[in-house]
Amino acid sequence: MKITWLGHASFRIDIGDQVLLLDPWFTGNPMIAPDQRGAAIAGATHVLITHGHSDHATDAPDICRDMGIPAVGIYDLMQWWEGKHGIATLGFNKGGTVQLGNVSVTMVNAVHSSSTQGDNGPIYTGGEAGFMITGEGHTIYATGDTDIMADMEWMGDIHRPDIGILCAGGHFTMDMKRAAYAAKRYFDFKTVIPCHYRTFPLLEQSAQVLVDGLPGVDVIEPEVMQAIVI
Repeated sequence: MKITWLGHASFRIDIGDQVLLLDPWFTGNPMIAPDQRGAAIAGATHVLITHGHSDHATDAPDICRDMGIPAVGIYDLMQWWEGKHGIATLGFNKGGTVQLGNVSVTMVNAVHSSSTQGDNGPIYTGGEAGFMITGEGHTIYATGDTDIMADMEWMGDIHRPDIGILCAGGHFTMDMKRAAYAAKRYFDFKTVIPCHYRTFPLLEQSAQVLVDGLPGVDVIEPEVMQAIVI
């Protein structure tokens, strides 16, 4: 398995027979160069979308249309994109599981918001979510944008993820201290990868608080386009 950070909350996940693009954001993302986009999306099989905010969903319809691959996410947003952009989608909802080749993806709760900007103000795009991604004998918990939730207790108990991709930049999501608390209290991660940080000065710039808060866990500060091999 290879997990490659594309900056902000965007990832390429090579797992099993799939190449999943999680919230791929290139237009306006200051962390990845335009000439890296091609390598980042090469061979992708699906685009996973946690919610409709521009720093997660802006580029997904174009990627799906250009590559002939489906977007996978909450039913409301997927149905809207099918009609608006003419792309293939796989819509489901929280608690549901979809099978992508030999990889399973379960949608779980998140606590955030989900909208896109319309001509007359924000347009609701379905609820925000996270994903449990299972393949190659591992389960990845990709939180999406969220704060700590009591739901994390049963999510950890049922799914038992060993890898956490945790939003941890603060201001819009939980910060490093809160992410460390959630990871320690609700999960038994072997590997943790922070995201949704370093993108802008408003967000946290270092994961040291997360590292210090999770002794015994391999906390990896990712570098853009450098694959983490699990």
